[in-house]
Amino acid sequence: MYAMAPQRYIFACLLVIFLSFLSCYSTSPEDPAQNHHLQASASSEAYFQNKIRRLLASVKTVSVDDFGAKGDGSDDTQAFKNAWQAACSSSAAATLLVPKKKYLVKPIRFAGPCKAVLTVQIYGTIEASANRADYKEDGTHWLLFDSVQNLQVQGGGTIDGNGNTWWENSCKINKALPCKDAPTALTFYNCKNIIVKNLKIQQAQQIHLSFEKSTNVQASSLTVTSPQTSPNTDGIHITDTQNIQISSCVIGTGDDCISIVSGSQKVKATDITCGPGHGISIGSLGSGNSKAFVSDVLVNGAKLYGTQNGLRIKTWQGGSGSVSNIKFLNVRMNNVDNPIIIDQSYCDQDKPCKGQGSAVQVKDVLYQNIQGTSASEVAISFSCSKDFPCEGIVLQSVNIKREGVAAAAAKASCTNVKLSETGAVAPHCP
Repeated sequence: MYAMAPQRYIFACLLVIFLSFLSCYSTSPEDPAQNHHLQASASSEAYFQNKIRRLLASVKTVSVDDFGAKGDGSDDTQAFKNAWQAACSSSAAATLLVPKKKYLVKPIRFAGPCKAVLTVQIYGTIEASANRADYKEDGTHWLLFDSVQNLQVQGGGTIDGNGNTWWENSCKINKALPCKDAPTALTFYNCKNIIVKNLKIQQAQQIHLSFEKSTNVQASSLTVTSPQTSPNTDGIHITDTQNIQISSCVIGTGDDCISIVSGSQKVKATDITCGPGHGISIGSLGSGNSKAFVSDVLVNGAKLYGTQNGLRIKTWQGGSGSVSNIKFLNVRMNNVDNPIIIDQSYCDQDKPCKGQGSAVQVKDVLYQNIQGTSASEVAISFSCSKDFPCEGIVLQSVNIKREGVAAAAAKASCTNVKLSETGAVAPHCP
């Protein structure tokens, strides 16, 4: 079963159906008209058989096993590299097949451009090497697709970052250690027309899945998981990427379920289940007095369970640029610490951040039909800049109650924000 690519399998099924249909009319005729009809049917059958054979032949299937991958715990890195080279260089549409085994793989760069449409069909498990010395040439990537177009990665299999050793050596776990980056499990860099679907991505060394400097991306039906205690393990990270759609994903990690940072535009996330983790975040933006821009983000239909934050926008003081045209629609929260939060004084460092006048402008943000419960007293927090206040913030049909405290209502804290409310809204900004 696993030796046949999905396209080939579909064509084979169509052939069987077609031949079965013809057999229903294969009774022996007695008159010349019927005989002529049978001859025509036989000719038609031969024509379609030849056509299907040509279609089958036009899709090249490359299995990592054909290039020496064992899936027995030994190092299969070179086999994956060679299989990629064969598939990527094919002038016909190709499928790179990862059968239902567990393959141990060191860091790999799957480089493009490729000659034709390419599918990576993962049925088995790709597991990262746990030896940190294997990442000395590139300490920030494990599986990297670089400059590839017209690519699908799918199949129901698992990508396992084997991240325990990285978490143990993180400065967020062991304060005595210096802070260093760890590899992202799966990265798409400078890619175009990408589909990633029906995969499990787990135990990432740091970020699970990252789209960087890419356009026209679809990510769907993904299950992304790591322990709540795993540091910096964002689920899906988006940076400098345009026109990306994320749908029907279940994400539970030790950091943001979805993080959207500078240069990202036209981001759409629908039917997202999040928890544990730090919620859905735009930012952080503007660190080190940098300029940052994020615009046209739509989150529609999300469920958040027990997350540290719900819907968050976070920027450093001293930055510049803007966050604009953001819509959070139809979100349900259960026991979320900070359900709605804009923080223009974000500071993720040991020393206190110095106050600065400039800030990334936050404007035109809509919260519509946001329901649920807050684990903290303050369910809505808008902490905006005095010099660059938040503008065009709209709360519409928002109802967030205090979790487990029947007599106490949730509160809102609002500073330097230009706000309007429509419909029933609770809690209100004072």
